[in-house]
Amino acid sequence: MFSKETYIQRRQQLKERVGSGLLLFLGNDQAPMNYADNTYSFRQDSTFLYYFGLDTEGLAAVIDIDNDREIIFGNDPTIDDIVWMGTQPPLAEKAERVGVKETQPSLKLADCLKGKKVHYLPPYRGEHQVKLQELLGIAPAAQAEGASIPFIRAVVDMRNHKTEEEVMEIEKAVDISIDMHVAMMRMVRPGIHEAEVRAAVTAIAQQQEGGDISFPVIATTHGQTLHNHGYIHTAQAGDMFLLDAGAEVASHYCGDLSSTCPVSGTFDERQRTIFDICLNAHRTAVAALAPGVPFRDVHIKACTAIAEGMKSIGLMKGDVHEAVEAGAHAMFFPCGLGHMMGLDVHDMENLGEVWVGYNGQPKSTLFGIKSLRLARPLEPGFVFTIEPGIYFIPELIDRWRAEGRFKDFLCYDAIDKFRNLGGLRNEEDYLITANGCRRLGTKYKPMTPEEMAEVRINP
Repeated sequence: MFSKETYIQRRQQLKERVGSGLLLFLGNDQAPMNYADNTYSFRQDSTFLYYFGLDTEGLAAVIDIDNDREIIFGNDPTIDDIVWMGTQPPLAEKAERVGVKETQPSLKLADCLKGKKVHYLPPYRGEHQVKLQELLGIAPAAQAEGASIPFIRAVVDMRNHKTEEEVMEIEKAVDISIDMHVAMMRMVRPGIHEAEVRAAVTAIAQQQEGGDISFPVIATTHGQTLHNHGYIHTAQAGDMFLLDAGAEVASHYCGDLSSTCPVSGTFDERQRTIFDICLNAHRTAVAALAPGVPFRDVHIKACTAIAEGMKSIGLMKGDVHEAVEAGAHAMFFPCGLGHMMGLDVHDMENLGEVWVGYNGQPKSTLFGIKSLRLARPLEPGFVFTIEPGIYFIPELIDRWRAEGRFKDFLCYDAIDKFRNLGGLRNEEDYLITANGCRRLGTKYKPMTPEEMAEVRINP
């Protein structure tokens, strides 16, 4: 939690941006796993955290712009709550910590909203959908369409621009994330199980006070499946091991990194060739980062670097710029270069990529680039990932070949020789500054084969 002045200033800026009406903030409740008293780990709604700072279940809040009122709704702990969960401060004391003077019981929320112009954000939990139906009479199917665009845009603009104190929290998360990846590089050997790596890196994230992983760990020898959460394989000599994992610190700011290393200690010739092409795409993207540069252009530069690399080894042909414009490169890179990051590892994805990453502009429908989560011009304060990858997906190879797609650009016979290579990516987190960019983290994550080998040999 930051100082109360931080939250007071944020709420004041929000009121000025939206202008009028009543802003509704729904905090999260406990979510049962299989019965009411056996819950998942509690995670507060990120926008509620951003403006009200209280990491407690069962809360809601209202900002009445026209009458200059800020109210937190909730209930004081009962004696049963204290018996089972320990001593807890009353709601008024919690509210005072974040500069809110007025509190009311949860049952009073409906009366506060009645007959008012209510701005609300798109719901992403079933509990929020139920509450919006009960409070505002809006059926779940109509809630996303009825969400307030002025409210969404104001929140996105504020949360997209990280302050110095936010960047400090993100860097803490990135440093712990780096520890997770270095641990993977040290422990991966033939015979190790994916689940062992997952457990080890998760433990590093959870050993910090109040911390956790920022998203479900991806730890796999089958990197061609972009979000592989299977943990069912044992690493074999000659495999590549891909880890995509990040830490979330107690303040809930996130890190997100990826690394790919050789299980045997060194890449074979084919793996090293593909790794170097991917690393060159990464460096090409980083070199292009600057205020005012559209991230879509950075993405295209990375795609072009991959296409050029593939052409150099005979997997592509023709004009690489035409190939990228047509989308042929997506055979190897079918996803986006990066995404915003902050209180959410995909920051504010619940508010809509069209606002967060595109500033209201429409997204492409072309395979590959349609998965690009960030395209807008970069601005100082933006924090995001850079994560180009190269993937050989047998099902995609076979389908496009059968359909005769991109025959002027793709050399299918040559691609077939790589069909079982798998996939790889390396990822870092960056901040746009007034004059350029800065890689986040006070520590350094090994990126090259030589750096990863050094970690392996000299733990």
